[in-house]
Amino acid sequence: MHKKKVFSGVQPTGNLHLGNYLGAIKNFVDLQNKFECVYCIVDLHAITNRQDPNELKSNILETVASFIAAGLNFDKNIIFNQASVSAHSELAWVFNCVARIGWMNRMTQFKEKAGANKENASVGLMVYPNLMAADILLYKATHVPVGEDQKQHLELTRDIAKKFNSDFNCRDFFPIVEPLIPKAISRVMSLRDANKKMSKSEESDYSRINLKDDKDLIDKKIKKAKTDTGSIPSELEGLKNRQEALNLLSIYASINNLSLEKVLKELGGKNFSTFKNSLSESIIEKICPIGQEIKKLLKDKNYLQDILKNGSKRANLLAKKNIDEVYNVIGLTKFS
Repeated sequence: MHKKKVFSGVQPTGNLHLGNYLGAIKNFVDLQNKFECVYCIVDLHAITNRQDPNELKSNILETVASFIAAGLNFDKNIIFNQASVSAHSELAWVFNCVARIGWMNRMTQFKEKAGANKENASVGLMVYPNLMAADILLYKATHVPVGEDQKQHLELTRDIAKKFNSDFNCRDFFPIVEPLIPKAISRVMSLRDANKKMSKSEESDYSRINLKDDKDLIDKKIKKAKTDTGSIPSELEGLKNRQEALNLLSIYASINNLSLEKVLKELGGKNFSTFKNSLSESIIEKICPIGQEIKKLLKDKNYLQDILKNGSKRANLLAKKNIDEVYNVIGLTKFS
């Protein structure tokens, strides 16, 4: 039996938004009281797309600041950046030799990101699910918080763990990871088009609430958020084919730790112009203190770097032990 352990990684995109908070970071904060947790800033994943080096360095520190501002305890959890632990890349290569090409070809996210010009996509973009599997299994994590869009990659991680255990006749060497899917909300959609996930890459800044937005800007963005002319229904069935309404009500439910059913029961019959005031107030109450703390933390980059250094030392201790075990199992030896 493997000790219960959570692993999760966040790409250092910089300027994290409400979708990142509700879809991931809020859940991380809750999980730290139930599990041993390893939280990684996955900078190696980020370079599957070309990055500005200076911007990437800055984004890594801003992601750490966002974690701490949201309530993650860096003494209780291991918080580090992926590039500081070389065993991630070492185990990813092992998994490149365990995973099958057919498995990679089935990954829908690769097809979406590569688009029609698949032949020009980087090899890294295609095989990064193997690196994701290495991230998780390097620490022998048993649980991973995931949204619906990452479930396929977690299934791949499970397949790789099973095949490694079978190929090298080492039953239960790697745990078969279980998903932790947030009960409330896993995807926060754009405020301008609820068919798209909230994203930094969308052109309009009014499509998202950034964690560093101030009170007035949050209020303005919510007032301009797209919805429909209907009133709020009392039951879930009334939100069918009303994606914008569903998105705003789901955000309200999640940020207030309520079920969507309870929100509909309380607000059913009210109009959206009144509801938007309540939604705006809830977001401001939760997000503005986080944004203010992020800005404060970013003024002391040495402090943030020290958090990463300490986290990397702790991660390396676990990673070295486990990668040495992997090498021993497959017959590799380090003569050093």
